[in-house]
Amino acid sequence: MILLRAGMKGSRSTPLQPHDYNEIMASGELNVVTDYNSIGLYVSGDTLQGFQREMILALEKEWGIKVNLFLENSLDENLTGLLAMRYDLVARNIPVNVQLKDTFAFTRPITLNKQVLVQRKQEYNDSVAPVRQHLDLAGRTIHVAGDSPAILRLNNLSHEIGDTIFIVEDPTYETEQLVMMVASGDIDLTVCDEKMAIRLAKLFPEIDVETDISFTQLESWAVRKDSPVLLDSLDSWLDRFKATAAFKRVYEKYY
Repeated sequence: MILLRAGMKGSRSTPLQPHDYNEIMASGELNVVTDYNSIGLYVSGDTLQGFQREMILALEKEWGIKVNLFLENSLDENLTGLLAMRYDLVARNIPVNVQLKDTFAFTRPITLNKQVLVQRKQEYNDSVAPVRQHLDLAGRTIHVAGDSPAILRLNNLSHEIGDTIFIVEDPTYETEQLVMMVASGDIDLTVCDEKMAIRLAKLFPEIDVETDISFTQLESWAVRKDSPVLLDSLDSWLDRFKATAAFKRVYEKYY
C-alpha cells in the first residue's frame, strides 16, 4: 500500500550511497514524489484520486514493494530532492527539454501534451475577444505558478515575437487555482497544459483554452542519471503497462 507523506525538506541524515534499482528492491521501498492536482494526486470525498497515483499503485503491485509517496508541488523542489536522494523518482508530467536532459534521466514518454493560454471567453470578458496571435501577447501579463515549466516557453516566446511578455510567478497558487482565478476575473491570463485545461474547461465554462503556446511535447518521469538500472526497469514496465487495458482505463479516466 502506498504510504502518503508530505514532501521532504533538507537532506538525508545518512551518508549518500548508491540507490539504484537493486538497492531499492533490497530495501523494499521506493521514494516517489508527485504534485497535488487532478493529474498527480488529489482528494475526492474520502478517497485519493489522480493519474500519477494510480500509475504508481500499478507499479507498486508489479514490483511488490512499498511506495512512499511524497507530495510537493514545486518542480524545482522535486528535482532538487531527487538529486539529494530524498526521492528516487519524480512521477509527474515533466515536459522534457534539453536543459533538463543535461542533469536528469527521463523515462519513456508517458503522455504527449502542449501548453495553452487560458483566458476568458468573449462573453465573459467585457466583449474582448480572446488572444489568438502570439504577437498580441506583447506587453501582456501572464500569471504562472512558481517555477512552472511554462516560464521557459514564455521567455522563448517573448524572444520570438521581439517584445516583452510580463511573467508573474505566483508563490502561493498552483496552476489549477490560477485557472480558477482567470475564470472569476481576478487575473486575465495563465498557461496550463492542454489535457488539464480541457478538463478544467468542462468545470469553468468562462475559460477559453484554444490558443496554443507550445508545440506538442513529450512528458516523462525523472530519475537520477546514476540510476540506469532503475530507468531501464521503469521503461520496461511502462512498455508493458501502457499496452494493457488497465492503463487505457486509467488514462481515459483522467484525460
